[in-house]
Amino acid sequence: VTESCHRASQNQQQLEAVEKKLAGIAAQQENLHKDYALIGRLAEVANGKNTSKLSLHRFVLGVLLDDVLISARQRLLHMSKGRYQLLRREDVGDRRSSSGLDLVVEDAFSGKTRPVATLSGGESFMAALALALGLSEVVQAYAGGIRLDALFVDEGFGSLDPESLDLAINTLLDLQSGGRMVGIISHVPELKERIDIRLDIETDRSGSRVLPVLS
Repeated sequence: VTESCHRASQNQQQLEAVEKKLAGIAAQQENLHKDYALIGRLAEVANGKNTSKLSLHRFVLGVLLDDVLISARQRLLHMSKGRYQLLRREDVGDRRSSSGLDLVVEDAFSGKTRPVATLSGGESFMAALALALGLSEVVQAYAGGIRLDALFVDEGFGSLDPESLDLAINTLLDLQSGGRMVGIISHVPELKERIDIRLDIETDRSGSRVLPVLS
């Protein structure tokens, strides 16, 4: 009887130890569940499962784009003689990966906004140039004042009417007068009259050659 009581006491102690260990594991699981729920919710919000349907990386890109548009909007407004402004389209119902980063143009002539895809070839070039210049300024500002002293524009001038071409060239000349080096790659003959220093490419049967021109 004494031995049986001793074994029963040992078993009880073992059961109590197991019970205590299980209680500790249960407490750990509950804490892990709480942590998982919090981290899981943060992950859902970062991936766009929120009231704005906007992921974290698109939100950050949108903030950067807004900074670019502050400068680009003014440049396009000047080049279009007060007609166009670039805006960011915000559509909560749009679940595409690019949602929140789409651009629209505000047309002062019609008083309405419309997709940038509706711009003509010349207007699209001016919008692209305005965005490039705006991006250049933002990069310089974010880089702690590091200057981007060179800008190259490859084609696009051929789609501009004479008045728009003049406005685009004047914008680039303003940059040049501000100390920036502006390089233009184009086949538009009218540009030759406005560019004092250039490299002309001539081609004949013997091949191509570069002719430096200093007007």
